[in-house]
Formats: sequence, structure tokens, C-alpha cells
Amino acid sequence: MRGTRGSGPTGPVGPGGPGGGGVNLLALRSHNAALVLDLLRAAGDEGISRLELAERTGLTPQAVSKITARLREDGLAAEAGRRASTGGKPRTVLRLVPEAGHAVGVHLDRDEVRAVLVDLRGRVVGERRAALDLGAGAEAVLGAVREAVAGVPAAGPGGDGNASRPGPALLGVGVALPGPLDHGRGVLHRVTGFPEWDGFPLREALAERLGVPVVVDKDTNAAALGLAAGGQGGSFAYLHLGTGLGAGLVIGGRVHRGARTGAGEFGHQVIQLDGPPCTCGNRGCVEALCLGAVERGDLREAARVLGAGAANLVGLLDIDVVLLGGRTVAAAPETFTDGVGAVLEAWARRTGQDAVPVRVAAGGGGAVAGGAAELVLGPVFGRGGG
Repeated sequence: MRGTRGSGPTGPVGPGGPGGGGVNLLALRSHNAALVLDLLRAAGDEGISRLELAERTGLTPQAVSKITARLREDGLAAEAGRRASTGGKPRTVLRLVPEAGHAVGVHLDRDEVRAVLVDLRGRVVGERRAALDLGAGAEAVLGAVREAVAGVPAAGPGGDGNASRPGPALLGVGVALPGPLDHGRGVLHRVTGFPEWDGFPLREALAERLGVPVVVDKDTNAAALGLAAGGQGGSFAYLHLGTGLGAGLVIGGRVHRGARTGAGEFGHQVIQLDGPPCTCGNRGCVEALCLGAVERGDLREAARVLGAGAANLVGLLDIDVVLLGGRTVAAAPETFTDGVGAVLEAWARRTGQDAVPVRVAAGGGGAVAGGAAELVLGPVFGRGGG
């Protein structure tokens, strides 16, 4: 598949296509506007005054007034009432208009594609799922993504699921799938179990077909980004167990992708030298042992193996919390939190340290797709993303 270009239908797809709503994308290129937008997003429905925006951004009141006037003109901000002040007349507060723009997040799994439509606050307002064979070839997979993006039902005016009707602006599409891959260039490497994807320019091919900006990242990185944007603080590891096993790492509040954007290949750490063969070519990988236990129906053993890998990660990175996700975890959450937690507690006793807590990640089965949308939204608000 190396170098293959999509040759199917092209052009804008999805709710309204690029520019289908009221968002002026040029207004989003300003760093200062992004700072203001991020504070509006965080303020929620209660809103925030211009004076508070000036104090928190360090901008002058005049600069804030110009920025907010432009945001209101573009439909991104609106008045949210008035708030009493300590002196003088009441202050007008502003809020973000979440329906003014949207992003689509796509989770390309080995056997399924899931697309979610997300508003500017990161809330999922539409979803579409369909079966997929990641090994069916580039044309079939690209076509499935285009169909999922075009068919995801939109919310609000013109958003009844009819992609031919104008709707809110689609800022872009974030696509997350198993790695390894080059996030910076949007090029796939030897996706575990699917070496035929090696060298395929997925971002370029999808952008050509969809007619909107596209960002590509690993599924685990996308989920970790979404969790951080949703308020998960500190340094943490998101371990995703589904059709494969991987990790998304957030260190110091930022997703750690590594020098070649290849960090997080957690499932392919070897913990048993003479263990069963893994699809990556090694033997005794955590993924092979864990998925083997799942296939046998021994979820307690799968959790114990996952805990052994998590303990290695905790010892190496000294993280604050381990978050678990993926369809296999979702099917038996207590089994996995208890099993992984027991291994980490035993490791902590041996080392004389406090045990690192283990929790199921927020977002459930849609954590990866929602995080993929955040790859697009993050830069709009001046935060890391794409």
C-alpha cells in the first residue's frame, strides 16, 4: 500500500462541510483569540466577564474587547447575562457558543469504525458505528471512513443526519488507529498485525477524500489527549485493551509521543522470553499473553498480566495514576481494576512506595473517538492536539 493515493469520491463531507456554518476560521488563527476561547470554554454556561478575561490572559481590556467583538461577530461567543460588580454598573458576561463549530473524531479499530461528532465544548452530539476490516485494503478502509464521517448524525439546525443539508462548520477530522505511526507526517508504519499499511500516507489520502483538515494519531494517544482535556490532571498512563493493547502517556500535562512519535507501544514489552509468539514478531509480549488469556476466558489472568506490564511502566515513569479502557476492560471493569490494582499494590509494598491508583477511564467505549476529535479542537483553544 506504500504511497497509494485515494481515488474515490472527493469533496467536503459531514455536517455542513468546511465553512458550512458561521465560524470564520481565520479568526481562530490568533493566539490571543485562542486564549480567550479556552477561558470561555472553561467557564461553561455561567460565562466570564471581559475584565476577568483580561486579568487571566494578561491582555489589555481594549484587546479583549476587540477579540470578543470579533468572536461575537463570528458567532463563537454570545452574552450570558450580567453579573453584579463590586462597584459601578453590572458586568456583561460572555459564553462560548458550542454549536458554532464541530469536529469529527474517528476511531479506526481492527474490526470497527466509530465516528463521533463533537461540539466546541467537546460534547458528543452524534455517533455512527460500522463493521470494518482494517486488512481489507486502502480503498475499502478509506471509503468506510468517508461514509462514517458523512453519515454521522449532526445536532441542531440542519443537523438531522442528512449530510446534504447545511449545518454547523466542520473544523476537521481527527483519526485514531493502532500504531505504530508517524503522527507528525500522518504516515502509517507497520501497524501491528497489518504490515501492508507500512508507509501509507493516511492523512493526505483522507484529507483529499474528505475535503477538510485531517489529523492522525495512535488510538491510545488520542484517548489520553481527550482525558487530559476533560480534566484528568497530573502524569498518567492510559492502557487500552481491546483488539490490541497499547498505552497513551501524559507526562507533565502533555501527551508524550517521543522523538519519532512512537512512544506508547506498551503491548510489545517482552515479559516472558520463551512465551507465545506475538503478531509484532517477538515472543512473550504483554499483548500476546494478555489477549491469549482473554481468548481462553481467563480474565483474571489477563488482568494479572496487564498489571505486570503496568508495574513496569509505573516503575519506569513514576506516574500518578493508571487509567484502563477499551472494550475488553469495559466488559469486566472490576476484574481489571482489581487485578491490576493488586499487582501494583504488591509492587508498592516491595519498594516501600505508595500504591498508584487504578481506575477505569472516563468516556467508556467512545474515549478514543472523542479524543480523536480533540486532536482537531485542541489547537483551536491554544492547547496541544494535532
